[in-house]
Amino acid sequence: MSDDGRDAERIDTDLFLTVSGPPGCGVTTLCEALSERLDCGYVSGGEVFREIAEERGMSLSQLTAEASSDAELDRELDRRLRGIAEKWGEAEKAFLLESRLAGYLAAGHADLRIWLDAPEEVRVERTADREEVSAEMRVREVIEEKRYAAYYGVDLSNRSFYDLAINTARWSPAGTLELVMSAIKNYDPEANEGAFDTPELNL
Repeated sequence: MSDDGRDAERIDTDLFLTVSGPPGCGVTTLCEALSERLDCGYVSGGEVFREIAEERGMSLSQLTAEASSDAELDRELDRRLRGIAEKWGEAEKAFLLESRLAGYLAAGHADLRIWLDAPEEVRVERTADREEVSAEMRVREVIEEKRYAAYYGVDLSNRSFYDLAINTARWSPAGTLELVMSAIKNYDPEANEGAFDTPELNL
């Protein structure tokens, strides 16, 4: 097996998974590896945000700045992500949706909702090569939390409705991948006694 676990055997599944978490927690690394192992599609909120920027002829930094004062931009992004979730939730094919609100947006369409996190100092170290410094990263997180609370009444600190929450500082990327793969392999719909209710978002 390679260091990230991608050479391991693929498995056949039709589960629709959401993956969420703050910057530096390993969401992208996990989703890329999962997409290969499950041989399935994968859409991220960042990808859709870039599409919106291109459509408007704006840079990412320009659109980010505008989004901080225009609630409609966030709602447009979230409506697009919800549309993707509704489409793939009915497709009966494996699929990954990644964004901070993916678990909320997919709601009952998701089979497994995953939250990744790591201590702030670990996430700062992991993102040291990015333009954003630790203080900026933390400010952005706080601003996003306040925006989601204001728009939708969402408390991002509430992890209670996620099926799997992992501190990625405790495992390597390959170890994190195998934890999630184990959950997928051992998921039995007939033994499923029910997920926690997902708070409804008014988009």
